[in-house]
Amino acid sequence: MPKGPFAAVLFDLDGTLVDTRLDFAALRLELGFPEGIGVLEHLATLEDPEQTAWASTVIDRHEMEGAAAATWIDGAKHVLETLHRKGVPTGILTRNSRAAVARTNAVLGLPVDLILTREDCAPKPHPEGLLLIADQLGLRPATTVYVGDFVFDLQAARNAGMASGLLRNGKNRHFEDQADLVLDHLGEVLDWL
Repeated sequence: MPKGPFAAVLFDLDGTLVDTRLDFAALRLELGFPEGIGVLEHLATLEDPEQTAWASTVIDRHEMEGAAAATWIDGAKHVLETLHRKGVPTGILTRNSRAAVARTNAVLGLPVDLILTREDCAPKPHPEGLLLIADQLGLRPATTVYVGDFVFDLQAARNAGMASGLLRNGKNRHFEDQADLVLDHLGEVLDWL
């Protein structure tokens, strides 16, 4: 994968641009979902419609509470505003719900060109969302980098033919070998253009 310069920068939302303090351990505990499989992936395996509806409600509640309390990750607002000012195409692909992202956007104001949520495409690590963003913004995947904080982000980027950037946070260093680029502060993104 190329290490830049890149023509466009796409981002994950939670843990990359914003901190919603979403506690996945507490969410899994409340739901009774196992470790080692994504929450959305396990939700898709439930066969009882009532259980599925209840679990969806719990997930939505956690996401909406987190969205209402969202704060910027250090440097994120400056990076997005700088990219916007320079005319660099930007987008967000998140596994969050559209309603939670709308709440986050209402709280913080996300200066990006396009946001896709789990209602818009298959969830990461499937590449559909990144490819849709690329298509809608007229981007070439090979000249685009997708920055996230989790292995699904890195896998989605690779699956879409994009470079992957891992924002280290102290809990995700074991994913470094799967990233094309590793950064400790979002401001480093501006050096990739």
